[in-house]
Amino acid sequence: MRIAYLLTSLGIGGAERQVVALAERMASRGHHVALVVIKAPEKHEWPASVEVVRLNANKSFAGLCSAVIRAHRFLRGFRPDLVHSHTFPANMLARMLHILGSAPVVLSTIHNVYEGGWRRTVLYRLTDELSIHTTAVSEAVANRYIQIGAVRRRKCSVVTNGIDLHAFDPARACDSSSTERNDAADDFIWLAAGRMVPAKDFESLLAAFKLVRAEIPQAKLWIAGDLSEERAMRINGDHPAIERPGSNHVRWLGHCENMEETLAACDAFVLSSAWEGMPLVVGEAMAMQKPVVATDVGGVRQLVADAGVIVPPKNPEALAEAMLRVMRMSEDERGTMGKAARERIRQHFDVNAKADEWQALYATLLRDRR
Repeated sequence: MRIAYLLTSLGIGGAERQVVALAERMASRGHHVALVVIKAPEKHEWPASVEVVRLNANKSFAGLCSAVIRAHRFLRGFRPDLVHSHTFPANMLARMLHILGSAPVVLSTIHNVYEGGWRRTVLYRLTDELSIHTTAVSEAVANRYIQIGAVRRRKCSVVTNGIDLHAFDPARACDSSSTERNDAADDFIWLAAGRMVPAKDFESLLAAFKLVRAEIPQAKLWIAGDLSEERAMRINGDHPAIERPGSNHVRWLGHCENMEETLAACDAFVLSSAWEGMPLVVGEAMAMQKPVVATDVGGVRQLVADAGVIVPPKNPEALAEAMLRVMRMSEDERGTMGKAARERIRQHFDVNAKADEWQALYATLLRDRR
C-alpha cells in the first residue's frame, strides 16, 4: 500500500507520537509511507525515520491556500492508495484534497473528546461524506462525535492508542534513571506530563498537591512539558491556594527527551485532565509499572480499568485523596498495582498489535471501495 499520513504538526504530543509510530511500523512492513505535516517545524518535535513533507502553513488565507496547493502537488506525485489524517485541521485538509482528486480514499482519526467548538462540529458533519471512514482513539471519543452528529455511527469505529512495550520497559530504563533521583533522597515523587493547555487542568493538580503535602510533607511533584516561567507564576497568581510552581516541592522539568527514564525515576503518575481522548502518557506510565491516579475523562477508564485509581475531574480533594491512598500503600502493594498495569497494556494496547489492526482496517476499506 501507498499511505500518506496527514497531521497538523510533529510537536511533542500524544497524537503526534502515535502517528509517527504507526507510520514507521507501516514502512517497516514494506508499505510506501510519507508524513505530510501542515505546520512549520517546531522547537521540539518527534523524530521520524520516514519521508516528511512540510507544508509550512500559516494562518493567513494566502498561507493556507499555498499549503493546499503544495499538498495537492505532492499527493499527485505520491499517488497514495490511502490518506490517513489525524486531528481536526488535518482531517479538513484531507477532505479538501479528496475534492481536488489527490486523496482518493480518506480515513479520518479523532484524538480527543473536544476538538473545538460548534463550528468544527458543523464542518465535520458537512464533510463527513468526503471521508470513507472515521476512527476514534476511545469509545468515549466515538460516542461523543456520534451523539453530536459529527460522524455517522455506521462509518465510525474505535482503534485505541498503542504503547511500545520495548521502549517503555522498566528493566531497561531503571539504571539510566538513577541520576534523576539524586536530589530527591527518599521523597515520594509524583510525575505529571503535558502541554500547558486548559485540558490538562494543572491548576487542579497543584491544588490537590498542596493537600497532599499537608498530610505527607515528603511528597514532590514533577511536571514534564514546556512551560515558561511567566506562565508558571501566572498559574500561582491566579490560584493562590495552590502549591507554588518553582518551589522545592514542585519541579517543572520542561521538555523531556527520554520520557521512559523520567517515568522510571518517579514513584507514581498522576493525570489531572479536564478532558482527553486516550492519553498516551498514562499508557506509557502503566507500561513502566507505575501506579496511576487519573481523572475519569475521555478514554481513561477504558485504558486504566482496575489497574489504577480513577477520580472525578476538576475535583482537587478527590485527586488528593487518591494520591494519598497510593502513597500509604506498602511498596509491595504499589508494585502489584504497577505489574497489573503493565500486563493490561501488554494484553490490550501493545503498539504492534495496534499496527495489525490498522493494516487490517486499511485493507478492508480499500477492498470495499473497489
